[in-house]
Amino acid sequence: QVQLQESGPGLVNPSQTLSLTCTVSGDSITTDYYYWNWIRQAPGKGLEWIGYITSSGSTYYNPSLKSRTSISRDTSNNQFSLQLSSMTPEDTAVYYCAREKYGIDSWGQGTQVTVSS
Repeated sequence: QVQLQESGPGLVNPSQTLSLTCTVSGDSITTDYYYWNWIRQAPGKGLEWIGYITSSGSTYYNPSLKSRTSISRDTSNNQFSLQLSSMTPEDTAVYYCAREKYGIDSWGQGTQVTVSS
């Protein structure tokens, strides 16, 4: 059974870059045909897809966030990471990592990120 766990700072200053890591157990992030996603939910809003990295290392981003987003991976530690630059209070949200094949089938528990000085 796959498990995903987000880690990173809970508080980020405006204009700084957010860095989050998702540690995966029970499956390899290089397993064919899987996509490894970052998704967030701001207070009172719906889920917003940020982007994903594929099992082969290709990346795809939400066009509205693409200029500020980078997703990378560390295959030796079975982790993938999100960097979101130029953070503003509007980026305050719960950030999730998730596995997808024919739909998302596994989620991390989520991590609260607050942007405030």
